[in-house]
Amino acid sequence: MEPKPEQSPHHAYPDHWEADVVLRDGGTARIRPITTDDAERLVSFYEQVSDESKYYRFFAPYPRLSDRDVHRFTHHDYVDRVGLAVTIGGEFIGTVRYDRIDDRGRPASAPADEAEVAFLVQDAHQGRGVASALLEHIAAVARERGIRRFAAEVLPANNKMIKVFRDAGYTQRRSFEDGSVHLTLDLEPTEESLAVQRGREQRAEARSVQRLLAPGSVAVIGAGRTPGGVGRTVLRNLLAAGYTGRAYAVNRAFDEGLATLDGVPAHRSLGEIDEQVDLAVIAVPAHQVPEAVADCGEHGVQGLVVVSAGYAERGADGRELQRELVRQARSYGMRIIGPNAFGIINTAENVRLNASLAPESPARGRIGLFTQSGAIGIALLSGLHRRGAGLSSFISAGNRADVSGNDFLQYSFEDPDTDVALLYLESLGNPRKFTRLARRTAAVKPVVVVKGARHSGTNPPGHAVPVSRIPDATVSALMRQAGVIRVDTVTEMVDAGILLAGQPLPSGPRVAILGNSESLGLLTYDACLAEGLRPRPPIDLTTAASPQDFRDALAEALADATCDAVIVTAIPWVGEDGEAETGDGQVLAAALHKAVAGGSAKPVAVVHVEIGGLAEALAAASSTAAPRQRPTTARTAPPEAPTDRKVPTDRTTDTDHTTATDREGATDRQAPTDRTTASAPAAPHPPAAPAAPEATPPAPEGRPRPGRIPAYPAAERAVRALAEAVKYAQWRRQAAVPGKVPELLDETIDEAGAAALIEAHLAAAPDPRGRQLGHDEARELLGRYGIDVRPTLPAPDPDAAVAAAARLGYPVALKTTAPHLRHRADLGGVRLDLTDEDALRRAYGDLTDLLGKPAELLPVVQAMAPRGVDTVVRASIDAAAGAVLSFGLAGAPSELLGDTAHRLVPVTDRDAAELIRSIRAAPVLFGWRGAAPVDTAALEELLLRLSRLVDDHPEVVSVALEPVVVAPQGLTALGAAVRLAPPPARNDLGPRRLPSY
Repeated sequence: MEPKPEQSPHHAYPDHWEADVVLRDGGTARIRPITTDDAERLVSFYEQVSDESKYYRFFAPYPRLSDRDVHRFTHHDYVDRVGLAVTIGGEFIGTVRYDRIDDRGRPASAPADEAEVAFLVQDAHQGRGVASALLEHIAAVARERGIRRFAAEVLPANNKMIKVFRDAGYTQRRSFEDGSVHLTLDLEPTEESLAVQRGREQRAEARSVQRLLAPGSVAVIGAGRTPGGVGRTVLRNLLAAGYTGRAYAVNRAFDEGLATLDGVPAHRSLGEIDEQVDLAVIAVPAHQVPEAVADCGEHGVQGLVVVSAGYAERGADGRELQRELVRQARSYGMRIIGPNAFGIINTAENVRLNASLAPESPARGRIGLFTQSGAIGIALLSGLHRRGAGLSSFISAGNRADVSGNDFLQYSFEDPDTDVALLYLESLGNPRKFTRLARRTAAVKPVVVVKGARHSGTNPPGHAVPVSRIPDATVSALMRQAGVIRVDTVTEMVDAGILLAGQPLPSGPRVAILGNSESLGLLTYDACLAEGLRPRPPIDLTTAASPQDFRDALAEALADATCDAVIVTAIPWVGEDGEAETGDGQVLAAALHKAVAGGSAKPVAVVHVEIGGLAEALAAASSTAAPRQRPTTARTAPPEAPTDRKVPTDRTTDTDHTTATDREGATDRQAPTDRTTASAPAAPHPPAAPAAPEATPPAPEGRPRPGRIPAYPAAERAVRALAEAVKYAQWRRQAAVPGKVPELLDETIDEAGAAALIEAHLAAAPDPRGRQLGHDEARELLGRYGIDVRPTLPAPDPDAAVAAAARLGYPVALKTTAPHLRHRADLGGVRLDLTDEDALRRAYGDLTDLLGKPAELLPVVQAMAPRGVDTVVRASIDAAAGAVLSFGLAGAPSELLGDTAHRLVPVTDRDAAELIRSIRAAPVLFGWRGAAPVDTAALEELLLRLSRLVDDHPEVVSVALEPVVVAPQGLTALGAAVRLAPPPARNDLGPRRLPSY
């Protein structure tokens, strides 16, 4: 609501202060400035506050507000006097106010930088984190208005308010004066205050998702009387899953005499239901949704799943309907999944919720799944079901107008029933927040992501979020930096997910391969090499190998300290009559389980070809079937030994009918999910699982029970999944000891001097969008951070070139700086190693004869740098993702192949070291083909300095150092381009708020 002009004589109504927030219990509320139109709301709010709370606020009995009080508390200038209110359903539940004061506590204006602050929260809403949220927002407002400190007087008995200030994380001082506690808070954010804020955000958002996934009661609004409609389908699926709570069918078209539908109470509206409804599934036409949402809000529903379509996927009009839907739901304190959602599932035994269009609820398991596409959700549910993998939770968010992948990460982080989080994302509303949350979650459990719409540069229909312009390769690199396992297809997601959910993480890349087919073993061996693993020569058990031979070989491999993982390959046995026997799958599965149960904690995967019953047997926790007696044969070592390759079934197929076994007793575990490798003692071991069935030997002390052994129809798929697990495990080990920025940089950096230069350049820029610095200006700014750029001198004619060379000293380089020729030595725009005047004049003439007049070429002279490897270092600001540091070798081949590495700023010493080693051409830097290794330590220091520059000064929106010649000793930056501009607004700083698209 826009205020009237007289409301703010000094400043316009600050609508950017309005925000939706998630409170401690998972409900939502709106924070906004108080206006003169709020007089009645303020009086009504005050009447509902207890006498005790009023006493704490005013230090005396204060039963009602006078007209003067109401006028004072509703009239603000939004500069020296500011009031904020928290509202639900349009009514106040809490307020905060600050008044700027001078050093003697009297009303003041700027430049006074202190304000007195006071809070009041309705008693019914105390304990929900209302005051904490208000403090975050009023502090941000105060900083924006030049206020640096808050002063507060609190009665000693007001422990709740004292705790709010104490726990905020700000630097504070406390004294006892005149019977009250005097608190002073410095409002400059600290590491502690930011950690407190993000911790509260995590708990609140996780709780908001938990409320949706574990409701005590569900109403399906729009369940029709005749079978087949969307609402009726959701209701039947809900009941078929065995939902443990109370279910209701709601439809305003029901006959008054209809009492039940599918065995549950039927009502025409929520108002007819005598009990609290926690979750509503809305399945009515879009034009009827507002009425349904209002009915939900007025009757205390906590969350909505909107499966109705007809919103942003339909265009501009639908997008506005979607925005209004979110505004309406949040005004009542409700969160939304959808619209256009497929639904949600929670397989927990005490919930058994299937509020979705999936006809069959998946088995209970340890995988959490989030998808932004209903079609992909169906495919993933089907794929996981075929593989025998169970889920802990499932959310298909549709247009993701509210609940997003970030919320799901918040929930997954602390959900004890989830070991692996799988996400199919088509848009990232807040990439900075996503990478932060993903990094924290990945530190305790794997996060696997498929990103759709990677190359379109636009969002899918219905996703009204900011579009990031950074290339997909950069997005992938940034996800890797955060520990996210980025895969390309949903098949790869399922492959990786079932391995990570059922097997321990590998302690390294060494892989043992064993099986009864030499050819399949060799395919697996080659696939391992292609994925960067270190396979041992395959062990061929021959086609006559029995299940006991498989068990012995696997047990031996698991006991071998020189391998970190095992891949078992299997083809059907050949009978005495030459026909393939496919009925021994159960026996082989039992043998593999027994070997895993008695071995060390190493991941095991199976690659099999058409073995009947194996997939189903591997889907069982264990097998009690007696093994068939088969002749025992000796294993042959190494693939060099000849074997019989005439088995007709020795082939790989890509049929996806394989499954995997469920960790024994895993569904009963309630322990944290901080799983790690056996060789990483810095992180805790997986929790011990309950006792297994009798047929499975007891697990050795200190290792998990034999888990789900994933099976794959092709070697490449198994190896790719294992390779992702290896890289993730390595990231986990490194993340346990985070990198740092060397302190030596602080001694050589002039942050204040750089800030002054930036301010002066921007002040002089005629374009408010910023300006490109000249070469000398860029050199000066970079020099403040210890980044030396070799100077150049203009050469508008041959004589000027000779004079410049005499000043710089021979040998020199002559090069053009015209935009179309910059850094294009292949076009002839650069002449190197000019050792004297004659050579320089000849080069100048050749250059102008070939490429054009000096006025077009803008030639310059530069002293030669020591020989080395030409590289490119860049930093840029993406409005959505943040500052990104990039590195690659200079030249067309690297550009054509996209051989560039990226890291989010700020980078640590470890990030810098990984950055230069992660490009495919990295061997060139380390002495490839007999060349001398270059000074990578100097290169890492340069990366750290540039990272520090763009992190300290967000006005530096683009830097390119090209080329940077890295020699065996030291490096030389020959060119620099710097662009300054007002920094883009950041959506990951400041107080907590839900996104508004």
